[in-house]
Amino acid sequence: MAVYNVHERLLNAQQSEVGALIDTLAGESDALWPVHTWPRMAFDRSLAVGAVGGHGPIRYTVSGYAPSMWVRFAFSAPRGFDGFHEFTVHAAGEHRTLLRHTLAMRTRGPARLTWPLLWRSLHDACLEDSMDRAATACGAPPFRPSTWNPYVRLLHAIARTANRKARPEEETA
Repeated sequence: MAVYNVHERLLNAQQSEVGALIDTLAGESDALWPVHTWPRMAFDRSLAVGAVGGHGPIRYTVSGYAPSMWVRFAFSAPRGFDGFHEFTVHAAGEHRTLLRHTLAMRTRGPARLTWPLLWRSLHDACLEDSMDRAATACGAPPFRPSTWNPYVRLLHAIARTANRKARPEEETA
């Protein structure tokens, strides 16, 4: 199954300001990824081509990076996710910039079922939270922040519980 999924936000900010948000990904001061509600994006080194990591069970390698403009991640897990996701910035007039996240992949095997039943809803909620975070970082918090539907809340709660059971040492630390 072919998947093409796009999330965009038009921001009242200079392209350089929005692009700088990409450069913070997985860093100490990550201003783009919704770190307070979703598994943190992390890599084996700073954001650069060849860095390996991901968020939660989603694993990928940085396959392309143009600082303050574009970053692309090639999937390595879950099995059956063959493709990439990326953040890009695009000038959209004076003091306006479009931030876009694109996911393009083919699913195979179990992912043909898990993408539409599980991952798509979580992905969409996470990316809308990321776009809200970008708007806030640019000084204009969204008038109506994204909300999770009941299905996303259920899946998120199940994932958090499973993660706690898989890593009990973090509960006592």
